[in-house]
Amino acid sequence: MYFFIITHMLDSKSLPKIPRDLTEASVSGAGMSIAAAFFMIFLFGMELNNYLMTTTSTSVIVDNSRDGDHLRINFNVSFPALSCEFASVNVNDVLGTNRLNITKEVHKTPIDTDLKASGSGYSTGPLLKVIRHDAEIDVEYTEGAVSLNAHNFERASHLYSILVVNFFAPWCSWSKRLRPSWERAAKIMRERYDPDVDGRILVAKVDCTEEAELCKRHNIQGYPSIRIFRKGSNMREPESYYGDRDTDSLITTMEDLVAPISADAQKIIFDLSKHPAPSTGGCRLEGFVHVKKVPGNLVVSARSPAHSFDATRMNMSHTISRFSFGKKITAEGFNDFKRVLPYLGRSHERLNKQSYITDRGNATAVNVTIEHYLQVVKTEVLTRAHKVVEDYEYTAHSSLVHSPALPVAKFHYEISPMQVRIEEVKKSFPHFLTNLCAIIGGVFTVAGILDSILHNTIRLIKKVELGKNF
Repeated sequence: MYFFIITHMLDSKSLPKIPRDLTEASVSGAGMSIAAAFFMIFLFGMELNNYLMTTTSTSVIVDNSRDGDHLRINFNVSFPALSCEFASVNVNDVLGTNRLNITKEVHKTPIDTDLKASGSGYSTGPLLKVIRHDAEIDVEYTEGAVSLNAHNFERASHLYSILVVNFFAPWCSWSKRLRPSWERAAKIMRERYDPDVDGRILVAKVDCTEEAELCKRHNIQGYPSIRIFRKGSNMREPESYYGDRDTDSLITTMEDLVAPISADAQKIIFDLSKHPAPSTGGCRLEGFVHVKKVPGNLVVSARSPAHSFDATRMNMSHTISRFSFGKKITAEGFNDFKRVLPYLGRSHERLNKQSYITDRGNATAVNVTIEHYLQVVKTEVLTRAHKVVEDYEYTAHSSLVHSPALPVAKFHYEISPMQVRIEEVKKSFPHFLTNLCAIIGGVFTVAGILDSILHNTIRLIKKVELGKNF
């Protein structure tokens, strides 16, 4: 009985037949199989690329910076017509903060009109102290200083071992206050060291309103400016005097200048305690300042507590090499930032390599303040490795403003209380495998359907051609 059943089951006539469509080889079926294989490889590559590609999610949240309530501003700005002697970096904001002449992290380098450095770092000397003047202004005094002009200045500098010159402007209040002390000191020094006999020192003065070119040649931008020229030294490298301006202090300083020089003026000893005057009229300001995260201004101007400036002669043209916010990004952090934000560099350095020049030959260029309006927003990137990279981007709009006040270069900044957070989203590997299986199964199914339709269509066409009846 059991043998019969097994024999019957093994009988080929009782086994189900496989459809001929699946057992017959055909050109169309082979082509369809090859096309399906290539299509699966293509979809696999697309899915693998999508799995490996960085995807991000962006959100806007309240600023939670790690640097707290303060922000660092980095700058490198060149002023071809602003002397390092008076260049000042100032910061103020809406909370009442007003910091003047910041020097701790700001470096000054004299530059020429081509923005090339003409010396090492420059320090302005003791300009922050209160300079002493004579207690009473003597209206009646005797002229003692020799007036110099463009014609006799060069001769005087070569004739006397020491030439001390007061570059002044008659309208300047500080020049008016210095004048009696200067004339008295000059008279006393003339009596002690007769210029016609001794020849070691000459106390002189130059009116910069009448000798504008001479004062420009010696980079005089603030009044009064006291310069000390030594015989035999480079005329373009004098020393500046920043000490007290009362008669006794002036005489003591001049006596100290004469003392090391012998009467025959053959031996000249340079006093290294005197501060050298800038050899060129330009200055590069480089460094950083910390400001509060509120609207404020970073202002570059000519400033001195004991000098006056002619607003019509001040030129605040400048070239910005670098202006950015926040700490410098490391090379590794920069690569992470570039991977997430390919456009990095287009919006966080808007002012870099930009020049803002006023035409001094044009009357409308007088008293021109150059203003930059910056709107700053923080961008924070959270990488897949759980690293945090921070950067500040900003927009910039610049304008030239005419004002009767002393021209300045002003960077007005507004820091957004919100920040942009960009987080890298990591795709799961199980999801990748699921999509891969779906691709394989889907392509096989669609390929089978298309092959069946194509095969039946060909058979139907052949039957029609043979004239068979359906």
